[in-house]
Amino acid sequence: MVVNMSESHSLVSNWVSELRDTDIQKYRARFRRNLERIGEVAAYEISKLMPFGIFEVQTPLGLHNSKVLKEQPVLATILRAGLPLHNGMLNYFDKADNAFISAYRKHKRDGSFEISMQYLSCPSLENRILIISDPMLATGASLSKTIQFLKNEGNPREIYIVCAIASTVGIEYLQRQCGIDIKIWCGDIDDEITAKGYIVPGLGDAGDLSFGSKLQY
Repeated sequence: MVVNMSESHSLVSNWVSELRDTDIQKYRARFRRNLERIGEVAAYEISKLMPFGIFEVQTPLGLHNSKVLKEQPVLATILRAGLPLHNGMLNYFDKADNAFISAYRKHKRDGSFEISMQYLSCPSLENRILIISDPMLATGASLSKTIQFLKNEGNPREIYIVCAIASTVGIEYLQRQCGIDIKIWCGDIDDEITAKGYIVPGLGDAGDLSFGSKLQY
């Protein structure tokens, strides 16, 4: 299951266009807020697919049988670029447990890179609904490794991926590595990636645009 939230014109496609715009990218707060908004919409849409039950609520004037989620998901994100998207989802799943993973591209002199993972803070994932947010799904290497890293902590019942922009190459790689049962929600999908693994036209480096440039190691 792959959902492109920009396939039909909506506010999501407006926000994605602003994320891509080099003039608007100069305003970090606006860039972060647009990522946050995409996370909010994705959380709302995913909530429709989650199991719910009937809960009796006492109002000032009587009782009401309300539909509520049966369980809260685990929201996971990859530091640091995923934080705005994650925060948007947390605005809606405000009772969710959270997981944080450090994963980054460790570049080599020949221009290639490997995925380095150094940190994980995570609740139990056994039989839980897991939603992983990462703004850019490019090659799929970091997300694939992240999923395997998380599965070492337990076996989630369902896995959702939420990203602002994905590449078709990355989606196909993730499905080969992790199974087609993983559900992917994208703000938009681009068809091309460069030899260095960046999405074209994409939007650039989401982490740098959100929080400032970093030293490369």
